[in-house]
Amino acid sequence: MTPAGDIMQCSARKPMHDQSPTLSVIDSPAAGYEDPLDLMDEIDRLKTEQDATILAHYYVEGEIQDIADFTGDSLKLARDAAAVENSTILFAGVHFMAESAKMLNPDKRVLIPDLLAGCSLAESCPAEKLDAFQEKLRQEGRDFVTVAYINTSAAVKALCDWIVTSGNARELIDEKVPAEKEILFVPDQHLGRYLEEVTGRKMILWPGACMVHEIFSLQDLLRAKRNNPGSVVIAHPECPQNILDVSDFVGGTEKMRCYVQSIEEPTKFLVATEANMIHPLHHAAPQHEFIPVPGIMTDTGETCACNRCPHMARNTLQKVRDCLKTGKPEITWQPYFDKAKDVLERSLLK
Repeated sequence: MTPAGDIMQCSARKPMHDQSPTLSVIDSPAAGYEDPLDLMDEIDRLKTEQDATILAHYYVEGEIQDIADFTGDSLKLARDAAAVENSTILFAGVHFMAESAKMLNPDKRVLIPDLLAGCSLAESCPAEKLDAFQEKLRQEGRDFVTVAYINTSAAVKALCDWIVTSGNARELIDEKVPAEKEILFVPDQHLGRYLEEVTGRKMILWPGACMVHEIFSLQDLLRAKRNNPGSVVIAHPECPQNILDVSDFVGGTEKMRCYVQSIEEPTKFLVATEANMIHPLHHAAPQHEFIPVPGIMTDTGETCACNRCPHMARNTLQKVRDCLKTGKPEITWQPYFDKAKDVLERSLLK
């Protein structure tokens, strides 16, 4: 297993707009069907009219990534959001990401295509439960620092000392958290265990997990590896330990992209993260073949869809278009955003 911190950073490469999405042949379009290419043209026009910039996470559909101005992981997109000059930001991702964009741009209008696009990790750690647990630790005399994965609500971020992403967690803990302090890491227990391994720091782990990364089956992965001799397994650190133990490279989505881009020889990669990640991987390194874990179903030859995030899937081209048209849903400023903003800026921008 190769820790992500050992891989050098690479420059971001945005998917090219002139590459059309792969479309299904539809003889009789269903009611409500709209041609994706027509939607893309309309979105481009509305972006200009609304003075908008579109940010899209690697886990949304590839056709949305193709019309975005910025694509990336949570760390890159937070930094991109802070640099946006347009008056409107549309964030194609999930709720906590749009919240972060608003906190970093309090004077801008921040839109999200679907307000119900949540996150199982964020939902696993409600602010009131974290607050109660922190108070319990203080009453026990524990001297701790709370480090939160960015996959948390703004209300939770306001209770924390540091915010990390899978792309900067190791470095931030090594550089910013005093060795004499205990670490309460929330909410992802699998990422926390991985960080314990690579930092050597024992942590108090919140029992949360990503619904997508938890479903990867070790048996399915080993079968896929056996059926694809010479393949390389790349896995997100949100995966359970048994998946990381048999992976050749472990890293966040941006480091995955940089890793495959650094390998020139055509290689077959088994990808243990949300399946839409294959879109930016293919753009970054088209010489390779990328297979989503658990792989291809042998009975039909179709890609297994169980590794797709249902929250990210709520983002569609139609919703992006409608959001730009109506200016809704919009992320509005909340009282706890002030404190969360300070933590977010200190953690990700400085």
